[in-house]
Amino acid sequence: MDKVSPEERSRVMARVKSENTKPEKTVRSLLHKNGFRFRLHRSDLPGTPDIVLPKLKTVIFVHGCFWHRHPGCKKASTPVSNADYWNRKFAGNQARDAQNVAKLQEAGWRPIIVWECELRDLCALEKRLTSLLRRRV
Repeated sequence: MDKVSPEERSRVMARVKSENTKPEKTVRSLLHKNGFRFRLHRSDLPGTPDIVLPKLKTVIFVHGCFWHRHPGCKKASTPVSNADYWNRKFAGNQARDAQNVAKLQEAGWRPIIVWECELRDLCALEKRLTSLLRRRV
């Protein structure tokens, strides 16, 4: 059973940001520090990627483990109350993510997913991103 009223839950969920989140800003900072220049939230690309590196024809999505269902991550838990709703919501998110990745690849873009939990080890994330991106230069 949910411990708050439906109205309160709705108010809380409405405050969840989709752009310029702390994880996204952290990834942008790592990229900028390593000399990569990028654009943000290009709405003309499928899924409106969080970070777009046009010269490298690469996009980066910074996904929250809960919302995008990071496989094997403890942050990808399903709420107990209203589980049917949440399962439909998560399935829709995952289907939309897969569709956006496929569309981007068809258009010649290379999508990279950064999971929120990867930010716990910034050194490893920085190595992964720079390795992936330097291969494109």
